[in-house]
Amino acid sequence: MHRVFLAILICVLLSARSSGQYLGYSFKADPKNGERIYKSACVSCHGGNGQGAPKSLAGFEPPSTFPDFTKCDHTTPEVNSAYKAVIKHGGPTRGFSQIMPAFGEALTSSEIDDLVAYLRHFCRERHWPRGELNLPRALVTEKAYPEDEVVISTAINAQGTPGNESHVIHEQRFGVKNQIEVDVPIHFQDQNHVWYGGIGDATLALKRVMFSNLQSGSILSLQGGFLIPSGNRARGFGSGTTTFETFAAFDQVFRSDTFIQTQFGADLPFHTSIAPQSLFFNTAIGQSFAGDHRLGRLWSPMMEFVATRDLITGAKMDWDVIPQMQVTLSRRQHIRGDLGVRIPATDTTGRQKQIVFYLLWDCQDGKLTEGW
Repeated sequence: MHRVFLAILICVLLSARSSGQYLGYSFKADPKNGERIYKSACVSCHGGNGQGAPKSLAGFEPPSTFPDFTKCDHTTPEVNSAYKAVIKHGGPTRGFSQIMPAFGEALTSSEIDDLVAYLRHFCRERHWPRGELNLPRALVTEKAYPEDEVVISTAINAQGTPGNESHVIHEQRFGVKNQIEVDVPIHFQDQNHVWYGGIGDATLALKRVMFSNLQSGSILSLQGGFLIPSGNRARGFGSGTTTFETFAAFDQVFRSDTFIQTQFGADLPFHTSIAPQSLFFNTAIGQSFAGDHRLGRLWSPMMEFVATRDLITGAKMDWDVIPQMQVTLSRRQHIRGDLGVRIPATDTTGRQKQIVFYLLWDCQDGKLTEGW
């Protein structure tokens, strides 16, 4: 198993050659030229300070989605390709107002890159992690990027005892580098031909970005939290004890839009006589593809490797592999889905193959009903 993982990792690294940009971010953009374009084509609506021109000058009532480029919490989560798509094709291409016209015939691709580079200067705080480091979410491996999103994730047993487990996850970003996560699992299981259901052990956790660098494509975060014994232990829906969970997450994106996400951590129950301590290591390797020169619908096939080991004498590492595909569902790309199969690779006795999937809503980019 370790050799397979190493071989795949080497192939990914060899294929991740520099192409001058990733996720729509151009390393050769000229913000000085972008400033010239902005002042000649954009300032009448968006204002000289990037906050929007007054209604008396713009001649229209700004829509609720009208951007304020000085608000770092609104602009830094957006990737350059999102800006470029709206500038090139107009507001409706991402489900925004028709007031925003298309400039695809008036500006070249490189000129749009220059303009986007200039728009970035309105955010004066450089410590906000950029959206290009917000990689496609894997089914199990947690990302390093702090987010504003709701995820409903489900795993259904494909063989053996019928049952499923869903997680309702809310992640709320606050400040420059912080995030709160609440995770409530819901179980349904056939036990001796009788179906039982209930919540599992809920999680409350805090994540903080320790390092992020757009130029290198790297981001590192630490997270710590508590699993509250809210599940029914007798039914197998909970551990029966409070557990402290901590992990480090490191993500790397390459200029070929290839990415690697890693997560290493531990579950530390307060009462080890009830539940054992354990270590886990998760990693996801993927590649993003998008039509229309990286401006269209985003497809992200991934291969995920999931390992856990109880810290008890004689225990072995359990490995699972999860091939999967994430795709953006809405035009605004704030609604995404992922579908995969979790396959036990070692110690397969009693461990079942599962169909796993999720629906993700990025709240930062608008309401659930918007952007379609």
